[in-house]
Amino acid sequence: MAQTNTTASETKARNKTAKPQDAIQLLKADHAEVAAMFEKFESGRMTAARKQKLADEICTALSVHAQIEEEIFYPAAREVLKKADMDMVDEAEVEHGSIKELVAAIEAGKESELFAAQVHVMGEWVKHHVKEEETEFFPKLKKTKMDMAKIGARLAERKEELMAEMGDNA
Repeated sequence: MAQTNTTASETKARNKTAKPQDAIQLLKADHAEVAAMFEKFESGRMTAARKQKLADEICTALSVHAQIEEEIFYPAAREVLKKADMDMVDEAEVEHGSIKELVAAIEAGKESELFAAQVHVMGEWVKHHVKEEETEFFPKLKKTKMDMAKIGARLAERKEELMAEMGDNA
C-alpha cells in the first residue's frame, strides 16, 4: 500500500524500477495510492496551499488512471467479457465521466469556497468506483482469458508516458 507522504515523482521513480505487474495489481496499486492521498487531504493537518498541491496530485493521478483504463483496460475487458457483463464496463465509463467533471471543476476553481467539498465528494465517488471495480469487475475479469501480464505492461508503459507529459505541463 502506498505511503501517504509519497510524491508523484517518487511514485514515478518507484514504478520505473518495480517488477512488472499484472493489470489488476497495477490498477489496485493506483487505487491504494489515491485513497491514501484522499485520506491525507481529509486529515485537516495541512495549509491551504498544501491542500491545493495535494488536490493537483490527486487530479493528475485520477486523470492518468482513467485514461489508461479507458484506452487499454476497458477495451481489453470488452473483448473477453460476456455480453451480460458489459454493463460493468459501461457503468465504469459513466463513473469516470462524473469524476472527470469534478477534476475539471477542482482544477478550475481552486479559490472556490466549494474546493474542499468538491475534493471530498470526488473522494466518495472514487471510493464507490473502486469498490465496484475491486469486488465485482476485477473478479469477473480474473475468470476470463484476458492476458493480465500483457495488459499490465501496456498500462504501465502508457501510465509512465502520461505522467511524464503531465509533469512537463505542471
